[in-house]
This record gives sequence, C-alpha cells and structure tokens, in this order.
Amino acid sequence: MHDLLNSVQSLPPGLIYLVAALVVAAETALIIGLVAPGEATLLLVGFLTYTGTLRLGPALLLMILAAVAGDAVAFRSGRRYGLRLRASRWGARVGAHRWARADAMLARMGGRGVLTARWVAFARTLVPRLAGAAGMPYRRFAPWNLAGVVSWVGGSVLVGHLAGESYDTVSRLLGRATGAVLVLVAALVAVVLAGRWLGRNPDPVRALAARAGRLPPVRWLSARYGLLFFLLSLRLGSAWALLANLAAGVLLLFVVGLAIAWTMRAVVRHSGLALVDGAIASWFALRRTPDAVEATQAAVSVLRGSSLIVVVGVVAVVQAWRHRPWRADLLSVVGTIGAFVPLVVLALVADLTGGGRMVLFSTQNAVVTASLCTLAWLLSRGARWPVAVAAWTTAAVGVIGVGGARLYLGMSTASGTVGAVLLGAAWTAVFMVAWATRDRAVAAGGPPAAG
Repeated sequence: MHDLLNSVQSLPPGLIYLVAALVVAAETALIIGLVAPGEATLLLVGFLTYTGTLRLGPALLLMILAAVAGDAVAFRSGRRYGLRLRASRWGARVGAHRWARADAMLARMGGRGVLTARWVAFARTLVPRLAGAAGMPYRRFAPWNLAGVVSWVGGSVLVGHLAGESYDTVSRLLGRATGAVLVLVAALVAVVLAGRWLGRNPDPVRALAARAGRLPPVRWLSARYGLLFFLLSLRLGSAWALLANLAAGVLLLFVVGLAIAWTMRAVVRHSGLALVDGAIASWFALRRTPDAVEATQAAVSVLRGSSLIVVVGVVAVVQAWRHRPWRADLLSVVGTIGAFVPLVVLALVADLTGGGRMVLFSTQNAVVTASLCTLAWLLSRGARWPVAVAAWTTAAVGVIGVGGARLYLGMSTASGTVGAVLLGAAWTAVFMVAWATRDRAVAAGGPPAAG
C-alpha cells in the first residue's frame, strides 16, 4: 500500500484531480457507487492534500463540483429513463430491496431525504435518479443536494487531511473507528426507536404505568389497595396529578439522556479521534491573533447555550399560541410550549457525563447544537421547503461556526466537539422522530395508542 501511495504521489497533480473528480461524479452518474463507494477516493484526496501533493482548497471545490455534476446527471437520467432503468437487467441487479429502501426514504423525508441520502452509500447512488423519476422539481432537489454534498465531501476530505502524517496513522485511525462507527449506528437506530415509541406513547409515564399494572405484584397491590389509591388521587386533584405526571416524564427523559450521553461517550473514547486533538489544537493556536480572538470571544459569548434556550422558549410559545392546540401530555409539552425543557435536561446530562480525566463533552457545544437544531425543527415544521432549507442550513452553519470558534479559542478539543455535536443532534432527533410518528398516527385516523 505504501508503494501504491508513492506511485499516486508521483503522478501530475492535474491528472490526480481529474481522475478523482471523474470517480466522484461517476459514483452517482454511472451507479458505480453500489460497488465502489466514493469515500475511499475522498479520503485519499484529503491525505494527498496533507502531503502537499494537492492543495486543500482547490481539491475541496473540485470534489464538490464533481459530486454535484454527477447528481445532476443522475437526476436528469431518472427524469428521462427512471422506470426503464428499474426494469432493465442492471436495475434488477441493483435489487428490488435497495430500490424500495431508497423509495421509502425519499417518500418519507422529501428534500431532507436527498440530504440524508448523501451519507448512505446505496441511497447516495439511487436517490438522485428516484427524485428525478418521481417528478421532484430540480429547484427543490438542488439546495438539499448541495447541502448534503458539501457536508459529505467536505467531511471526508478533511478527515483524510487531518488524519495525515502517514498511511499507518490513517489505517490505525480507520481501524479504531470501525467499532465506534458500528456503535454509533446502533445508537442512532436506538434513538429512532425511542422516538417512535415516544410518538406512539405521548404520555410515556402513564404508558409504562399501564404496562407495569399488568404485572402480578402490581395487580395484587391494586386489588388490595385500589380504593385507597383512588381516594388519594381525588385528594391530590387533577392539576397536581398533571404536574406530578409531567415531572415523572422529565425524569424519564433525564434517564434516556444519560443513556444516549454514555453511548456517545463510548463512541468518542474508542473512535481514535483523540489522537488528532493535539494536531488540531496546534493548528488553531498558530493562527490566533489578538483581534480575531477578541471577535471570536464576543461571538461565543452571545451564542451561548443559555441564550439559545431562551430563544427556543420564546419561539416555541409564539408558535404554540399561533398554530397548535396544547395538550396535556409530555410530548405535546416538549414539542410546543415546553420545547426548552429537553435542552435544560441535556445541559444537566452533559455536565454529569462529560467530565473525568478527559473532557469528552463540551456542554456548551452540546446545548448549542441541540438548541439550533430545535429552532430549525420548530421553524421548518409545516413550513414550505425554502423556509425549511434556510432554517436547517442556518442551524448547520451555526453549529459548525460555534464549534470552530471554540476550537479556535482552545475552549474544547476536536473529539469533545464531535462528541458534543453528536449528543446534541441525537437528543433533538428523538423528539423530531416522536413528533413525526405522532403526526402520521393522527393523520392515519386517530391519536397514537397508549401503551
């Protein structure tokens, strides 16, 4: 492999740019991504920018343009030949299950599915064609696709660049990261399942209590002391009972938050990201100037988690007042007027789990990420696609900007920033999935079933 890398580095830079761009474009344009995903090419390009064979800026720009061009060709091909391609011999080799999974992602998520597909190998190859065949307007497809391309290409090239020094270092990092990625995928599946369960059980404490009530010991207590429990509930009153139920629900959210945080902690600890913390910190330290530090500190002090939690609270109250009726269950509270509550719980969870000998979470980064994602979710819910794209793009820029600013100031490490962003995004995803599940259940003909 060292001989291969040396051979590649000896080629003219122009030829390397051209071949890499063709591979990245062909991944979707010619459907070769099903057998040869483009991440390896982008990691190699990033590695070559570290060695000086290629320049980072031009490489990033050219790979982004190549990916956008490949997706445009795939979109146009899907518009003209989509049904014919699926029925062809090559379409049969792709497999009906892959077409079906990509169809389901696009139907369920729309433009957001185009963005998400960029991070899933088979979907990245098929979704542009499916979007074209489904008649999605290109003006809707293009901004979501561009956001996915920029994040995926930029992240892959930068990982290859930062992993630097030698192929052995890259290999070691990728080898250590494999297990962490598997844990992360399992955690994301668990997040989706937790969100779906919460969507079907918007009052989770009562749902769990109902299930517990079917257990033999609880049935015995209910039969023996049921009248006493009934009299106590009358004495307590409906208002205090509601408050007690909501308080128990928040406690349940805290337990779920701890589980997510400990999982993300394990992902960060075993990913190998800490190996590049020192190099990244040194890179930022060499570029600090007094004026830039002062401006960055001012920006970070304004975009603090506490400030954003207040903004989320105000936006949630205004939206609840204007658009949605309030309901007396936990999901309605945290999805409308109480959208700030999960952020407060997250701040406490991050404080409790981020410490130790090595700071694995930056509480500010976690809360800022969750707050900006929550704001984007609130503003894009039910809005037209230009508003949704603008909201989520602003949130992504904000998360990257605040994380980069704190790295620049030396206030957090690269691994801590990644862990915090994962924690904040996963925490928001629970409620997004829950709300979407509940909306689908209501649209299907009634409220979600409890229990």
